[in-house]
Amino acid sequence: MLDRAFDSYDASPVEDAIQPPFPLLAARGLCFEAGGARLIDEVDLRLDAFGATVVMGPNGAGKSLLLRLLHGLIAPCAGELLWRGKAMGEAARRRQAMVFQRPVLLRRSAADNIDFALKLHRRADRDRRDMLLQHVGLLEKARQPARLLSGGEQQRLALARALATEPELLFLDEPTASLDPASTQMIETLVLAAKRNGVKIVFVTHDLGQAKRLADKILFLPGGRVAEHAPAARFFDRPTSEAARGYLEGRIVL
Repeated sequence: MLDRAFDSYDASPVEDAIQPPFPLLAARGLCFEAGGARLIDEVDLRLDAFGATVVMGPNGAGKSLLLRLLHGLIAPCAGELLWRGKAMGEAARRRQAMVFQRPVLLRRSAADNIDFALKLHRRADRDRRDMLLQHVGLLEKARQPARLLSGGEQQRLALARALATEPELLFLDEPTASLDPASTQMIETLVLAAKRNGVKIVFVTHDLGQAKRLADKILFLPGGRVAEHAPAARFFDRPTSEAARGYLEGRIVL
């Protein structure tokens, strides 16, 4: 697995010798409360710089909330985030990007949405913008208002805008949940291409088939706690927690 080097159970001495001293992103004792309820509870997590980690769990488990905490969109009530071993700051957050289930786009043209991201990161470049639009199959619709694109096209535009920032870490929160199979396949192809280009992927999904297609590792999160964080093949073949076994068998997991 691409991101196995940070697991003591499957790291060889050679891998230990070449792995970086710190994970790309780490959470220590991460907690979040709302309305008197603990929604994220003492999460410890290490994400290395390679591969795709797919986050799974039952509805209401806190998956989307965890992504927002890791990305710094909301503040935890306890715990800390570390980027390459140092406290998370604004510079580190600028090395990340996020795509939501419902595309959040400017009420401007497709091209303007990419230009905005490039200018925000001081990388304004018409050729790069057109290359990104071509990459997601939207170059011919560059001047079309983003709100007039189809749902799948809007999500591809959101993904292109995220990639325009050249992130080291890309969070995706169920980006294909409301899309048709053809659009889902296109998004998955783009995500896998980003992974091959060295972008760390953290992807939330309820779709077991999608998780098997994309994941190098599975992070299983029932009830706001990490029950398993394991290589995908091992998780699907030999889950170690009762919650994961029940989930994979289709049982209700609380």
